[in-house]
Formats: sequence, C-alpha cells, structure tokens
Amino acid sequence: MRKIHQYLSRRCTALGMMLALVSLALLPGCQASRGDSEHARPVVPPGGTWLRGAGATFPSILYLRWFDAYQKEHPGTVVTYEAVGSGEGVRRFIGAGVEDAEQVDFGASDAAMRDEEITRTANGALLVPMTAGSVAIAYDLPGFEADLKLSRTALAGIFLGVIKKWNDPLVQKCNPGTRLPNLTITTVVRADASGTTFAFTKHLDAVSEQWRSQFGPATVVNWPGNAMRAKGNEGVAARIKQAEGSIGYVGYEFARKASLRTALLENKEGKYVPPLAANAIAALSSAELPENLRAYVPDPAGADSYPVVTMTWILLHRNYADAAKAKVVRELFTYTLSSATQKQALELGYVPLPDAVAQKALKALEQVGARL
Repeated sequence: MRKIHQYLSRRCTALGMMLALVSLALLPGCQASRGDSEHARPVVPPGGTWLRGAGATFPSILYLRWFDAYQKEHPGTVVTYEAVGSGEGVRRFIGAGVEDAEQVDFGASDAAMRDEEITRTANGALLVPMTAGSVAIAYDLPGFEADLKLSRTALAGIFLGVIKKWNDPLVQKCNPGTRLPNLTITTVVRADASGTTFAFTKHLDAVSEQWRSQFGPATVVNWPGNAMRAKGNEGVAARIKQAEGSIGYVGYEFARKASLRTALLENKEGKYVPPLAANAIAALSSAELPENLRAYVPDPAGADSYPVVTMTWILLHRNYADAAKAKVVRELFTYTLSSATQKQALELGYVPLPDAVAQKALKALEQVGARL
C-alpha cells in the first residue's frame, strides 16, 4: 500500500491532494470535507452538538487525532475540521461576507490574528495556542546521499531566486567534502494564504536584509525565481516528491509522513541542526508569552535550537450563540491542552506546549461564554 501511495503522489499534486482529503474523511469519528465545495452536515446524535472548524494545514494531522479521540469519549459531540489553510480559516472565523455554510465555530492559524482582524469579529476572539513544531526545508536531490546543510545566506538566496543551481559556491561551501549536482533549483511554495509561509518568511525577515527590504513576513508572497506553487502542506510535500531538484518549506510532520529528506539549517549560534522535535523544543524554551498569547520566535538562540519554528493557535469566539455550545467548546479544548493529550504531539512530529504556556491557554478558555 505504501508503494502505491508513493506512486500516486508522484503522478500529480492534484491527485495527491485528493487522496489526502479522502484519507482525512475516512478517519473514524472525526470528519473532514472538501473546503471548496462540500459542507454536508454530519450525523449528530439527538441532543448532541456539532462543532465546525477550519484553518491551518500545519497542525491538521494532530488535530484530527485529538478530535477523533475526544469523540470516542464523548459520542454526543461531533467535530469536523477542514484543513483549508490559515488565511481561509481566519476568513471563515471572522464570518463577515462568508456564507453561513462556511462559517465556523472555531478557526485555526499558524499566524496569530492581527488586531484589525480581531476587531472585525462580531462575537470577540480568543487566540489559544495548541501546539508547536518545525517548518522543515525538504528537498529532492537525486544522487546526493549526504545530509544537506544550508547556511542562513544560502537559504535566503535560494528562496530569493538568487541561487539558481545546486552546485552554487554558497551552497557548496556549506557542504564541504561533497559534490552537489549541476542541477537547476526549483522552489516549491504555498499558493494559498498560509501560516507556514508566515513562519518561514518571518525567519527570512530576521536573518536576511534583502528579504526584509523586498518582502518581509507574510502569509502570501509573490515568490521570485523558479517557484512552483501548491496548496496546503500536503500539496507542497507531494510536489517536492515528484520534482527532481526541488526544495520547499513544509511542516516537519508532513515531510516525515512523505519520507522526504530535510536540510540541516544554520541557527543563530552557527550550528547546523535538523527539524526534530527536540530541537524545536529547545527553540521554544525561551519564548515569552504575553497576555494576548501571541508570540513568535523568528530566530531563536541556543546551540540546539532549530531556527524555523512556530506555535499554532485555535481561534475561539468569546461569546457563542448558546451556553451549551460554549460549554462543549471549553471542554473540547481543555481536553486538548491536558498534559496527557499534549504528549501525543511528539508521536506525530509536533511539540507539546511548555507547561507554563498550556496553563495560560487553559486560563484563556475560561473567557469563552455565551451571548446574553
């Protein structure tokens, strides 16, 4: 079955995305639907509650596991989640100009909502961190068996379109004793508004003056150079897998799931580190979480820190239409923030929230209520 999946992934990105959505929809209990066309109401037990969510693809593998497990313990609650990207998740959560069929009870984003977005929500908004992880730089480089290393200069140069060949001196300098092929570099990037893009470009903004002056951090970028665009983390992973000489940014869990090779990146201390959970934990250990629970670590210090990490947030209304739904929302996300549930993140390549962050997140849930 694995070989069949790999074959199909190489055929085309569209087919790869279709298979991904089908696989999510077949998970027991938790349901996923195509964000662009289907909004079928699931079967909800009499007196039960349906919670609709949509947003980031980065944490979707973990969220679907959590929601499925919760439903098995609470059969009266049905949770559906559409992995449509952070930007679309924020749009549906805000709700202004969005059809009722697309509106959601909670959103999800790897780019915390901006103040102006929060002011546009009719029922208030709470940003609650849920998990964290690494944004990996995955690549397909046939014949190169060594671990690829990329300096900060080389990484920025590749995605600025300045470095066009794999054997460019700046890339070769990072990989002494190896022979890189004379192969054109093709970058694979997100086509949709993406929190993964935001996390990656926030790092580039921190380490590259040229990137900072031309682009800055953003969820959508007019990418320079030889760029292929794909939708969602799953789509980026599929494109990289089928295109020799390609390199792209993708949630580490998706790179691992697709058996993609990932680069070691130079961090602030000049060390080359992989996107493993331990290195993401090291990077996030010094994060200071303010009262609004929005925190970024675009260039973490520490010899063991992986340089491109992000937290990801669930977006909740402060006031729901009825007290019963507000209660279920609080119960669901209290469950996901428990220490036992958070530990499951490591199994899938994510990072559990530090205890201090989880406690602040739990405190924020107490603000979820119902309209009077």
